[in-house]
Amino acid sequence: MVQVAAVVWPQDGRPFAHVGRGGLEEEEGLPGQRAAHLLGVLRVVPPHTHDVPAPLPESRQGFGGSHGRAGSPSPLGCPCRAGSRSLPAATARCCRSSPASLPGSANRPCRAAARRQEEPGQRSTAPAARRAGAGAGAGAVPGAAARLPGAGRGAGSKGPAQLRAIFLHTEHEQRKSKTVTQADMKVELLPALTDNYMYLLIDEETKEAAIVDPVQPQKVLDAVKKHGVKLTTVLTTHHHWDHAGGNEKLVKMETGLRVYGGDSRVGALTQKVSHLTSLKVGSLNVKCLCTPCHTSGHICYYVTKPNSSEPPAVFTGDTLFVAGCGKFFEGTPEEMYRALIEILGTLDPKTRVYCGHEYTINNLKFARHVEPNNAAIREKLAWAKAKYDSGEPTIPSTIAEEFMYNPFMRVREKTVQEHAGETDPIRTMGAIRKEKDNFRIPKD
Repeated sequence: MVQVAAVVWPQDGRPFAHVGRGGLEEEEGLPGQRAAHLLGVLRVVPPHTHDVPAPLPESRQGFGGSHGRAGSPSPLGCPCRAGSRSLPAATARCCRSSPASLPGSANRPCRAAARRQEEPGQRSTAPAARRAGAGAGAGAVPGAAARLPGAGRGAGSKGPAQLRAIFLHTEHEQRKSKTVTQADMKVELLPALTDNYMYLLIDEETKEAAIVDPVQPQKVLDAVKKHGVKLTTVLTTHHHWDHAGGNEKLVKMETGLRVYGGDSRVGALTQKVSHLTSLKVGSLNVKCLCTPCHTSGHICYYVTKPNSSEPPAVFTGDTLFVAGCGKFFEGTPEEMYRALIEILGTLDPKTRVYCGHEYTINNLKFARHVEPNNAAIREKLAWAKAKYDSGEPTIPSTIAEEFMYNPFMRVREKTVQEHAGETDPIRTMGAIRKEKDNFRIPKD
């Protein structure tokens, strides 16, 4: 899978700072469905093309002003249309179709420009690529080469540096999976897309399994086969494409699955759940926690084993992240306060938190901005950077830990309220969320 290193707003050529480094939703203000539209426009090509859902039909629509940065209300066109100052001429010439035509066959030249063949010797390490900004990406993906229209045929000889400037390798191919094993349950973290996580939940007693947000179905089935378990259940946190977009394909590839979710917009849904609905995955108990705000039908799944002394698990999707929370796309500060403080915050403090995205470092940088004297934040940030540089996940955290460094779970703390200029925790929640929506992530 390859990604364009510099994706630009058509109005002024300003790049999405985080494309190729994750954070399409949290950092650029694009909810999951809209991220699918962006992927459709870019013609991102995965290593297994069949394993990434196609963009939704409404990807022909433009981005509304409410979904992008301020001052960018018109539809997002092809990145090449911003001019040669953003991408080399050879690439710019290939992308003259309108945004409406991009998802269809008229966009074959753009698709061809995005594909790469094997080029030995153009390998790179994940940490260096992640450290690089957009437009200064690392070398080719292992098993992929940069072959552009016109390269070496009158378009000028494109050296490695220029090719790296055009394409940035996809991090999820470098990100490692991780398995958290307990006596009662096993959770395998499966990196997906750019910064998503899917979770394979295994009941150790019965070897029955559930998958949380299976956006890449083949990767899920490969993990199921590796563990030798029976997949019976799909737990969908919310309807956004990067979480629910693989449901329809998965139920065709693996028949008889039960698909749960709290929103009729969830694909392949077999049972709509509500707050405190109870499910079973083998001998494990799964309690559905309704946490509307990021989306109106968002569900977190709390997993316990009767008579077990092991820590419970909660799969929080885009409600609670490590040191952060999701944007309030369909909700209010009151709803997020209830979700984080009154629902998730009252779970067993030892509960392991498995969230939907790898946003930890940027979240901690904002937390440091809110509470510069909080030692727990500084320590967690240093730890997260080391993990990220080695390609390892920073997940899971625990509920107890989140109360130490997550500003959105610390809205009752005086230091956070003073930063926000508020004395009420709910108003504090709204104030710091608004601030983070416009926060420029520092490099350090």
